[in-house]
Amino acid sequence: MFEYFPGNYVWNLGVVATLNSGGYIDEIDRACRPIRDAATRGEDAGTEEFLASWTAVVDDLVDTADRNLAAGHARTAGRTYARAANYLVNAERMQSADAPDRNAIYRRVLDLMERSFELADPLTRKVTIPFRDTTLPAYFTRPTNVDGPTPCMIMWNGLDSTKEHMYFSGFCHELARRGIATLMVDCPGSGEALRLQGLTAQIATEEWAAACVDYLETIDTIDHDRIGLVGWSLGGYYAPRAAAFEKRLALCVAWGANHDWGKVQRRRVDREGERPVPHYWEHVMWVWGESDLDEFLARADAVNLDGVVENITVPFLIAHGENDRQIPVEYAHRSYEQATASPKRQLRIFTAEEGGAEHVGLDHLPHVSDFVADWVADTFTELAAHPQPATTVAGR
Repeated sequence: MFEYFPGNYVWNLGVVATLNSGGYIDEIDRACRPIRDAATRGEDAGTEEFLASWTAVVDDLVDTADRNLAAGHARTAGRTYARAANYLVNAERMQSADAPDRNAIYRRVLDLMERSFELADPLTRKVTIPFRDTTLPAYFTRPTNVDGPTPCMIMWNGLDSTKEHMYFSGFCHELARRGIATLMVDCPGSGEALRLQGLTAQIATEEWAAACVDYLETIDTIDHDRIGLVGWSLGGYYAPRAAAFEKRLALCVAWGANHDWGKVQRRRVDREGERPVPHYWEHVMWVWGESDLDEFLARADAVNLDGVVENITVPFLIAHGENDRQIPVEYAHRSYEQATASPKRQLRIFTAEEGGAEHVGLDHLPHVSDFVADWVADTFTELAAHPQPATTVAGR
């Protein structure tokens, strides 16, 4: 993995994720160069400096976009607002849960996203999914030039990403080019649902899945028999759990196999493996609505797919990097081995030689994204023809 800040995995992960999600290397270099010394102090120290340096680049981009818009260059302005949002949401992600003005920063991200959609991406819009007595915020990207109802993928994020990260990955547009819509959802415990609505994570993710499917079934342009679910990082637990019990889902993808997330937490207490964000324990307890570490760890033990993936009865893809330093590759094999009721299960391990070997393939995100998009498109085509595909051998 490219290391702008040698020895600081967490900061490097953020840089690489941004580069592989539409960031420009010159702009990211301008954001990172002033904080190289700060990065040597560890993953937690210096995150406020990180935010300040990246925000300075964001402010410059917004000024540039404003001038482009005034000059009548709407598409250029929209794309520039989008890059500003990309940098700002990645800098916001690095902050502590109680960082000053964190919600105001995130609201600025939402505003920049709306401007970018209006000016540069008419395929995407913000939507809200009814959930309990509130809503789940989401982005919906539709395909073009498609006759009849289209299949749709619900996309869920993980512990520290947001629907904006999912959008900037470009996965929704790859699916759109394959005739598939995408619903990118801030689940409880993530993004706008956590920050602005106070919705925290839960073990029974099938409740979220039911809400998403209910919403999509109100849209006439969606093929209600071909609704799938993909989750990355902690979504590699959320999505398989949901697919095991929400039987209206037609397929499932674990983009990073989070089979025993509770065990991962106990390894992190012992400083085994890498962490995804600074201020880790503060962040993780914020996501799950806990205030005591021991109580959180006891609850996290139940975030486990043993006895769950056996109930997945639809096509199931597990994509994992062989050098994932957060989630051991053994969990990908465990999910595959236990998903015996799936009529089409596949395990795809990405190697260092090809790229995509790090956590959720962030070191070569487009490579992994293309593979997942092709698998989804092929499987939806098979489902349209009503075949019963055989289980495939683990591996490529």
